[in-house]
Amino acid sequence: MTRPPRFDAAAEEVARVAAAAPDWEALAAAARPCVACPELAATRQHVVVGDAPAGGHPRLALVGEAPGANEDETGRPFVGKSGQLLDQLLAEAGLDRAEAAVLNVVKCRPPGNRTPRASEVARCSGWLRRQLELLDPPVVVALGLSSAKWFLGPRTVLADVRGRAHVVDGRSVWATYHPSAAIRFGPNGAPRAGLLADLTAVAGSLA
Repeated sequence: MTRPPRFDAAAEEVARVAAAAPDWEALAAAARPCVACPELAATRQHVVVGDAPAGGHPRLALVGEAPGANEDETGRPFVGKSGQLLDQLLAEAGLDRAEAAVLNVVKCRPPGNRTPRASEVARCSGWLRRQLELLDPPVVVALGLSSAKWFLGPRTVLADVRGRAHVVDGRSVWATYHPSAAIRFGPNGAPRAGLLADLTAVAGSLA
């Protein structure tokens, strides 16, 4: 019996198409009609490609898990409650969202905002990998466990990797809480304080 490949044909096709995109605009155009994940393609409104700063040279990249309802509706990342809190904490930390690329590991909203499946992450990986190649941010902030695992490996435990930079493919990767966790635990909860502390440390590393 043949074992199914971990990196399936759909993932390979996405990686091939993404790698061939010469610039951000071409990559976005190639990603928007993606149907590599049939369930996500059937239920989404938009492929949320992500935001890149004018000029295409971000000081940092913020990488979340997947779009939510507001993002699916608008086609833009982090525009709902999580995005509003992220904007607030970025400003408190001394960072400007306009200078950042804002991306997600998975570009389509999973039904009911469920956690993306490993197969979906694998199929979407080619888009994010090429985005990082084209934008070449010196620093990446991985927001939440799904994003942290994408950069640091499947056995990553957020509590073990927070609070310091990890060098991945020549970039500094900081793993921290997702803004949705900060909302869930409230304004006095540990995730909000931790996210702000980590963003402040990132700002210090960029100074």
